[in-house]
Amino acid sequence: MSAPRFQSAFLYLILLFGSSLVVESAIGVNWGTISFHKLKPTTVVDLLKSNRIQKVKLFEADPSVLKALMGTGIQVMVGIPNEMLASLSSSSLASDLWVRQNLSSYVVKGGVDIRYVAVGNEPFLNSYNGQYQSYIMPALLNLQQSLAKANLASYVKLVVPCNADAYESSLPSQGAFRPELTQIMTQLVSFLNSNGSPFVVNIYPFLSLYGNSDFPQDYAFFEGTTHAVTDGSNVYYNAFDGNYDTLVSALTKIGYGQMPIVIGEVGWPTDGAMGANITAARVFNQGLINHVLGNKGTPLRPAAPPMDVYLFSLLDEGAKSVLPGNFERHWGIFSFDGQAKYPLNLGLGNKVLKNAKHVEYLPSRWCVANPFRDLTDVTNHIKLACSIADCSTLNYGGSCNGIGAKGNISYAFNSYYQLHMQNEKSCEFDGLGMITFLDPSIGECRFLVGVTDSRSLCSRPSSASALAWVSILWFFWTLVL
Repeated sequence: MSAPRFQSAFLYLILLFGSSLVVESAIGVNWGTISFHKLKPTTVVDLLKSNRIQKVKLFEADPSVLKALMGTGIQVMVGIPNEMLASLSSSSLASDLWVRQNLSSYVVKGGVDIRYVAVGNEPFLNSYNGQYQSYIMPALLNLQQSLAKANLASYVKLVVPCNADAYESSLPSQGAFRPELTQIMTQLVSFLNSNGSPFVVNIYPFLSLYGNSDFPQDYAFFEGTTHAVTDGSNVYYNAFDGNYDTLVSALTKIGYGQMPIVIGEVGWPTDGAMGANITAARVFNQGLINHVLGNKGTPLRPAAPPMDVYLFSLLDEGAKSVLPGNFERHWGIFSFDGQAKYPLNLGLGNKVLKNAKHVEYLPSRWCVANPFRDLTDVTNHIKLACSIADCSTLNYGGSCNGIGAKGNISYAFNSYYQLHMQNEKSCEFDGLGMITFLDPSIGECRFLVGVTDSRSLCSRPSSASALAWVSILWFFWTLVL
């Protein structure tokens, strides 16, 4: 590559994305798409813009999402799933192709402002038993060469989001990477440092609380604690700072104590487990935002907060695996349909969250248990419905846990019915289901109505008058439950 060609490419990037390549610290969001009811990408982008969110982290290079982000000026971290690491580590042709398809195609005039590529997602996670570990460095080296070939290496930076279980200690000052990771972490951090990339880490105080009954609840938040951790001359009043400084110590031990740090994921779920509720999520996320934007820093990095913080997450993802816990589907600051769950000031100019606009819902109707049928043999139908649709709120600690047996049946039926775009046959359940247009939501337990790109996708009941009649009967049946 000739020098004039390189200079013209670099100048082109400056003209495309602004006169300065300096990245300002800010609050961003993770945008996951593992959902049964997906909003249009353009609707989500409008949601980001209306809330003045200028940084977004994606878990994969979804063409429809990237196209929706074109011309917005929103800074993007695009992810490469762990399952792709093997091919990218073994083939420079594969990495060239990935860069060409997912970066070069979008980093154009009026395109997408892609700043980072996340190579894998928590690939060193303890539970993976090292299955991705050998792929990381070869994949990074191949991708870095591919970026150079595409004249993007000076602008797009490679990172590897790590779970906080990559390091450990009893006190922050004693933080160190897990012994089996010390060598590869030293290689990784050296690579990141030489290429001007930050260290990306995911920190979840909720998981510490969820997984340890002895963990002090107030230490997970930012409101002060009676369980402060004293570490020499430093005192820690919240789990986030303690975890962050544990990483700082681990980086210091391998010679990179000044390494810039980005928080790739942090948040609090609103449902699906004890302690996962709207009140706790609001208190945690608002406390976190105020703490970070207040530039307080941490005892080991005073007045130096993380470069960026990406909240997890933007939207609920009702199709995610619940192996870690039923809360996995309820991390969003917005529900699946882009409606704010609680007031939150992101520090970006709006004092509260603004809801998504022009959301296309299915008609206002639900599938519920038929009050005129014997429900004794309903168990298998519930198992079927909940094995396919999302029933995570019915479990212990969930918002729908206390709605009673018949309520549970109706919730399961409706989740299945909405997943199938309100197809009439999906509410049959051998005659145990019934369609109603009266909202069966009870208190905080919300019976959802799905969203769609086209209202023509759903079938309508054959008789509106019959639907009205059974809905009225169902309503009076619920009153006497």
